[in-house]
Amino acid sequence: MTFPRHRPGTRIEPSPSFPALEHQVLADWKSGDTFRKSVQQREGCDEWVFYDGPPFANGLPHYGHLLTGYAKDVFPRFHTMRGKQVHRRFGWDTHGLPAELEAERQLGITDKSQIEEMGIAAFNQAAKESVLRYTKEWQDYVTRQARWVDFDNDYKTLDITFMESVIWAFKQLHDKGLAYEGYRVLPYCWRDQTPLSNHELRMDDDVYKPRQDQSVTVTFPLVGEAAQKAGLEGVLALAWTTTPWTLPTNAALAVGPEITYALVPAGPSGMHPGETYLLAEDTMAHYLSELGYAEVAQAKEQVLKRLSGRELDGISYTRVFDYYADVKTWGMDNAWRIVVADYVATGEGTGIVHQAPAYGEDDQITCQEAGIPVIISIDDAGRFLEQVSDVAGMQVFEANKPSTKLLKESGRLFAERSYDHSYPHCWRCRTPLIYKAVSSWFIRVTEIR
Repeated sequence: MTFPRHRPGTRIEPSPSFPALEHQVLADWKSGDTFRKSVQQREGCDEWVFYDGPPFANGLPHYGHLLTGYAKDVFPRFHTMRGKQVHRRFGWDTHGLPAELEAERQLGITDKSQIEEMGIAAFNQAAKESVLRYTKEWQDYVTRQARWVDFDNDYKTLDITFMESVIWAFKQLHDKGLAYEGYRVLPYCWRDQTPLSNHELRMDDDVYKPRQDQSVTVTFPLVGEAAQKAGLEGVLALAWTTTPWTLPTNAALAVGPEITYALVPAGPSGMHPGETYLLAEDTMAHYLSELGYAEVAQAKEQVLKRLSGRELDGISYTRVFDYYADVKTWGMDNAWRIVVADYVATGEGTGIVHQAPAYGEDDQITCQEAGIPVIISIDDAGRFLEQVSDVAGMQVFEANKPSTKLLKESGRLFAERSYDHSYPHCWRCRTPLIYKAVSSWFIRVTEIR
């Protein structure tokens, strides 16, 4: 291929066709086998190996892949110019939800049980057939970018050799004591039955959508020796939650260490004369009608005692439900007491936070520090297990109203309201998410550094 040489006095094309010039260059590279020769002629030189990607092969490339593609091309070219033998192998990500969801769509599958009926092997085969659907489009796209990439010696995450290498690497970490199993609370899609990363909650503008949920404020009678010493025996601590379905696994109540909590009796127009309540003083305005007062000043005049959150630490209370009452079976020796947590605030609710360690990131961390275990009460599809007998088999959001009814019947419901807020949804299927503890493997990264 020859290119025009322009010298002073010669005519330069005023409007060259850049796409035509680009196609000329690509055709010249192809006919001359330029990329392969650039590797072969450096046999015996220092090697520099680049493994590309990998993108999902069952999705089409788009404009967003251009920038990263050029970055991936610059570094190998630089090292080629430095005299190294540069291998650039393309790769395909064939695992994970994109592959599974595409196979489900093609097969008309809407529930995990349908996969079990057809058999894992058959489903895997269908996924394997669909997963490399757009490889030709990817090759054309990457080549048109003027990138040099080896597609003939590509790698796929479904290759046995690739999977074995991952397991081998994990084994090295495990043998060195750097890998351990534990729970982590993550955004969870019960429709797709998979956790999501925090990054995925920021992927689309409409991940967070307006939603109306049911909020309840529940009474927790304080009991035990510590409550007696503090003069709080029989006092009703108030905790607010927008997830009534998590109350069956309530394991603690969290208070802020520096927050001032008030002991206030039911007012003249209160629903429960003779009762005494505990809540953050700054939140009394949220519950004036339920407490039985017309104004905040009137309620504050009746405060019997003020305590800091630190003074409440360790006080026990009567649990809401008895599904996990067997302390030995469930390891709940340290449960159903007040704990101190820095994250507690008074902007909403009562300043006392119900703790369900399987369904809140802060809850899980707080309860772990207090020696309280994670108890998971729902299955992967978000349905209650048999242990929670009153709502067994119900999906979590469907269980909110029955759970509230149980609270009312037991006399533990202090207030019930609708709550409008911005709520995260799955960016794939638009299902409202929950937060759920997922059994995970962790790497002790700080010990490696």
